[in-house]
Amino acid sequence: MGVIFDSSIWVGLAAGQIDRQAVLETAGETPVFTSVISLGELSFGVEVCADPAERAVRAAYLRQVESRPTLPVTKTTAAAFGVLTAAVKRAGRSPRPRYNDLWIAAQAIEHGYALMTTNVNDFASLPGLQLLTLPGRTQ
Repeated sequence: MGVIFDSSIWVGLAAGQIDRQAVLETAGETPVFTSVISLGELSFGVEVCADPAERAVRAAYLRQVESRPTLPVTKTTAAAFGVLTAAVKRAGRSPRPRYNDLWIAAQAIEHGYALMTTNVNDFASLPGLQLLTLPGRTQ
């Protein structure tokens, strides 16, 4: 069993908006993985940052996250993504603004891992997805 941190966890930790100890306690002894999708999102945050000092801070944080074990996107991930995207569409919601979230969720399902996120509503009702939430956060 493992846990994938959604990009919202990484961003929240970097900004000091999420209690690091709560994240550690929620993950427990379970191995933590990073999605290559999250690396792309964090890299985007570095690239669009206009302030040189903040850009350097973001880049340094990205290097730290990149040192974590990562999960690639595979054919199996793509198949799970198709199932999840179709489920979102059938539920009457647009999957387009959630594509990155759906790819990360597909990776969690592919590997049988839980997904830790602060954006619970973005992942609500996805078939086969196990969510981990931090204490004090509602589902």
